Amino acid sequence: MRAVEGIWRWRRNPLRRGTDRLEAWLALATAVLIAVGAPAAGWFTGRAAHGALLEAVRLQQHQRHLVWATADGPASDVPADPDPETAPQRDAHLRVLAHWPGPDGRRWSGEVTAPHPADAGDRFRIWADAQGRAVTRPMDEGTAAAHAVLAGGGAAAAAGALVEGGRRLVVRRLMARRFRRWDAAWARAGQDWGRAGAGS
Repeated sequence: MRAVEGIWRWRRNPLRRGTDRLEAWLALATAVLIAVGAPAAGWFTGRAAHGALLEAVRLQQHQRHLVWATADGPASDVPADPDPETAPQRDAHLRVLAHWPGPDGRRWSGEVTAPHPADAGDRFRIWADAQGRAVTRPMDEGTAAAHAVLAGGGAAAAAGALVEGGRRLVVRRLMARRFRRWDAAWARAGQDWGRAGAGS
């Protein structure tokens, strides 16, 4: 609204400079671009990200599967007396050495995170890839949608900031041009400016 008011105010003002009108039109264009262009950039980015993430979800769900693992004992780096109130220390209790079968019958072993505290011989399920390596749980569609929304929101914010940054840069150059013109006008007026017939 301020941009429209600025354009209307400068429409027939005798003090209007070309840079004033340009600045008002620039403000209006910036407002339109932020109101329309930024959400459009966010929507297209979010949509593209959602499609790519859904493809990753399908791929992970196809390549990863649950297998039964057997605990061999606690992981070697579990602290002797951890503070149970902190999340990393709670998770440390769940780290165990375990073994599990691969899809080709080969035995795999390593340090994994159990879903609950496990003693040697306890069985639990873990996610493994097509080769049999322990991997993280596959992404679900809800997580993919949340990431896509974040990507779209970030793109919209970045587009808006880029447009506003461009406007500020142009306005700064316009102000520099105005100051140069004022300096030139003052230099032409000389030291006798405003003193008609001073004779010196």
